Amino acid sequence: MDQHIAEAIGRPDLIRLDDRLVCLRFETMKAVSALAAVRHLLDTGAVRRGDTLLDSSSGIYAYALALACHRHGMRCHIVGSTTVDHTLRTQLAVLGATLEQMEPCSDLKLDQKRRVERIHEILAEHPEYHWMRQYHDDIHYLGYRAIATRIRDATDGPTGLTVVGGVGSGASTGALARYLRASGDGRADVELVGVQPYGSVTFGAEHVFDPEIIIAGIGSSIPFGNVSHELYDTLHWISFEAALAGSVDLLRRHAVFAGLSTGAGYLAARHEQRRAPGRTVLFIAADTGHRYVDTVFARHREAAPLAELAPRDVADQSELALPWSRMRWNRAEGHGKHVD
Repeated sequence: MDQHIAEAIGRPDLIRLDDRLVCLRFETMKAVSALAAVRHLLDTGAVRRGDTLLDSSSGIYAYALALACHRHGMRCHIVGSTTVDHTLRTQLAVLGATLEQMEPCSDLKLDQKRRVERIHEILAEHPEYHWMRQYHDDIHYLGYRAIATRIRDATDGPTGLTVVGGVGSGASTGALARYLRASGDGRADVELVGVQPYGSVTFGAEHVFDPEIIIAGIGSSIPFGNVSHELYDTLHWISFEAALAGSVDLLRRHAVFAGLSTGAGYLAARHEQRRAPGRTVLFIAADTGHRYVDTVFARHREAAPLAELAPRDVADQSELALPWSRMRWNRAEGHGKHVD
């Protein structure tokens, strides 16, 4: 029996959509990394019950950290993006978290920059606060070890495994790849496919503008220390419109109600499945679709049929183009790599 709701929220479902396509579905994925990180900090004496944990968030991590703090008797202080909505603000308030939300801003790079600047101001005023650094501290990898074990047990077999997911902070996809490849059971044939929005700096797509949106949670306008570029075999860059089509098709075809980043991952996973018959392809659904009812699902009649969508294979980032591009990364370091 779980001792706190955060433990249940962080436990994913494994759903087989067909013989070789599996969905790893979370209610709130970052609850996994936040819970394990806070537990580790307490166990190592880096923080104590009653201390204040501080971080910046565009939304999901704020909720996850607030839950982890509630679970372990900590205080929570969030510097939130302009994208934090009314529902989340209300939940954070009731959970006892302090939220400082940035003023409205259409420039996400400026929004992130202002949040980081505010974090440093708060730390100067309160040096006793502990900055969680979700984008840069690899303690956020720890929670995914048990999930990797569950994936390995559920997909046990002779075929290779391809893991597909939004890159974001780098913790979820990076951790799963590391733990699966290091399992010691002879199943080292694990490929990692990262999904990015256009405009993200993480793998060098900042020069390509998506007129709709930079998909929250899977890209970044600033470099993240938790992204281990050398873990990734392939990258997909997917536009808002293509991700919308993926999200709608996933709900219509498989009844999985998940967020926009999941729609992008689903598109990429279907493509990788077709390219590699025999491999099992697992994609990550990081959260539910509730935040996207108006911006995505209410527009379901606009969604392009998936049969009309296919990626453009490119050799380097200078060839990237909307709505969908794919590039072999070959586990290279840094973000300027092009294919061999």
